[in-house]
Amino acid sequence: MLKPSMNFKVQSFLLIGFVLIVSISCKQNVPVAKRVVMIGLDGFSLEGYQTAKHPNINALFEDGVISTSTRTVMPSVTMPNWTSHLTGGGPEQHGVFGNGWEKEDHPLDPQEMDAEGYYPSIFKIVKDNIPTIKTGFYWNWKSLIKPFNERYLDEVKFEENDEYTQNYQSALDFLVENKDVPTLVFLYSVHVDHAGHSHQWMSPEYITAIEEVDVKIGEFIEKLKAEGLYEDTHFLLFTDHGGIGNGHGGTTVQEMIVPWMIKGPGIHTDKELTSPNSNANTAAVVASLFGINQTPASWIGKVPSGIFMEK
Repeated sequence: MLKPSMNFKVQSFLLIGFVLIVSISCKQNVPVAKRVVMIGLDGFSLEGYQTAKHPNINALFEDGVISTSTRTVMPSVTMPNWTSHLTGGGPEQHGVFGNGWEKEDHPLDPQEMDAEGYYPSIFKIVKDNIPTIKTGFYWNWKSLIKPFNERYLDEVKFEENDEYTQNYQSALDFLVENKDVPTLVFLYSVHVDHAGHSHQWMSPEYITAIEEVDVKIGEFIEKLKAEGLYEDTHFLLFTDHGGIGNGHGGTTVQEMIVPWMIKGPGIHTDKELTSPNSNANTAAVVASLFGINQTPASWIGKVPSGIFMEK
């Protein structure tokens, strides 16, 4: 029989060991999300969202969280805002101030850079923390991918002439192929923005462009359901900016205030996001979905309160 003093020491040792094991486990970046699908609609204004008929977007996010007060980063143009969505920094951090940014030709370097000189994206962060994760990037505006290091992307596919149908199919195939490992997909289309530039924001042609992609989103979701990949997937839908007249880039409400949506396991249901939100927050939210709490020091993005259910 152990002496009382020795028994106390053994119990203390076991307790310390247990605490250490728990502490180490808590620090591990065990993925919470199985897969995350980020749907990006370029130029999708708040007015467009509130006016167009989009029953499939409504059905997808009716049991999620929707923000109708998210702000773009400045300037309210394409490349700075998509870079902010996918990196967690603003232009002053990632150095992308306009659509003419080139990796080898820009006035201000990023505050942080990887070995190839790119600002750290959400794709790098998930790859660094979850070695088994698969990442896909599907787009149809040629310059969009320039600020992102393709080293951290397992599949990249570009579709010409504003087409996006094949990209949706490719993303679906990628998700099915990798259904047994964590997956992050960015599925983007520029055609709504181009309808605004060609015919004006809120024109019949612009509204039609939104309603057309809503149909494609609905088909995409139905196929995910058929593959058994819907219930345990997190979905986000967001945009870079709105517009006024035939353009954007200014500071009007129509250009700067945009919709932002999220749904999936652990997300509040049927709720409006009232806390402040920015395009620079998206990557931080995605990192959190995958259980990643350590993000680059220069990231300014954070997870808005009111998205996640309390555990």
